[in-house]
Amino acid sequence: MARFTLPRDLYHGKGSLAELKNLTGKKAIIVVGGGSMKRFGFLDKAINYLKEAGMEVSLFENVEPDPSVETVMKGAAVMREFEPDWIVSMGGGSPIDAAKAMWAFYEYPNTTFEDLIIPFNFPTLRTKAKFCAIPSTSGTATEVTAFSVITDYHKGIKYPLADFNITPDVAIVDPDLAETMPAKLTAHTGMDAMTHAVEAYVSTLHCDYTDPLAMHAIRMTHEYLKASYDGNMDARDKMHNAQCLAGMAFSNALLGIVHSMAHKTGAAYSGGHIVHGCANAMYLPNVIKFNSKNEEAAKRYAEIATVLSLKGNTTTELVDALIEELNQMNRSLNIPSCIKEYEDGIIDEKEFLEKLPEVAANAISDACTGSNPRIPTQEEMEKLLKACFYNEEINF
Repeated sequence: MARFTLPRDLYHGKGSLAELKNLTGKKAIIVVGGGSMKRFGFLDKAINYLKEAGMEVSLFENVEPDPSVETVMKGAAVMREFEPDWIVSMGGGSPIDAAKAMWAFYEYPNTTFEDLIIPFNFPTLRTKAKFCAIPSTSGTATEVTAFSVITDYHKGIKYPLADFNITPDVAIVDPDLAETMPAKLTAHTGMDAMTHAVEAYVSTLHCDYTDPLAMHAIRMTHEYLKASYDGNMDARDKMHNAQCLAGMAFSNALLGIVHSMAHKTGAAYSGGHIVHGCANAMYLPNVIKFNSKNEEAAKRYAEIATVLSLKGNTTTELVDALIEELNQMNRSLNIPSCIKEYEDGIIDEKEFLEKLPEVAANAISDACTGSNPRIPTQEEMEKLLKACFYNEEINF
């Protein structure tokens, strides 16, 4: 038996933020990030809509990119004091992911973070509050997923928390919010969406319910991402839908080692963080090459290539064409080809090599590895990561 879980209600289209005024409750807390929602007026709109619904409103602001365990605990403490019956989070993936984890600690103060990093080990939620997610970026799709990524900065590790309990009750996918994204963020989040869809399509847990969502998201992202990056707002609106479809697919089919590697390299180095969507974009071509040694995965990659009208007479030729197409997409979006080139070389080569065995081991143990079509050994993961650092060809 398999399970397919989505939010109870998903409102989409321009102006759908106004649906907040139809929520029923007494108190709502809004969790937001660094200020873009305030600058562009969306936070005020959300507050006013909730007040129109008859709710008392509180704010938890300034959730950082790659939210920390400490931020989650602070937010949960605020929630326990305010006692909301709606948690509303708006912005990029970071505030929504943080709010999901806060939700668990609000309802279960004695739960530990170590409890939650075990996949599908959350306690039963909705004993105190329901959850509404409103994305402003077009990539993470956390508004429809059973996932949250929280960083333990003391260990330098990003943990993907996974449980169907944290799938939001309500998702509001309003493209007006996404139209505020700068070009670089548009590129990174867009390739995050592409990675979600590709990994979901080849996941060992893919099924008839996830395949159409993943493939349509791939097709839409391939068609609209570059135009969205170039500032075409009609394409930007399409990408907001595409990333949501990709999220529906991967939340149920799960992901693979592109995400395992991105999670475990993201906060591992002293030079700075590797932005998640950019990491996915850099790693995806090499992982496709690695996974294509699995016959079933190769067949499914070839199906993607065929749907994208890429040229090839054999499965191998089609897989190679898909890899080259993704590399070309990265180039067109000014995404670097490898970690060594990331942000003009902020990741030190010596530190990368010193930490390689530990990072590789952490990636193998990541929650996303189990649904990858090919499980790498320690040696293979180290080779993959080195290939992603130097932009080397891999052949194993």
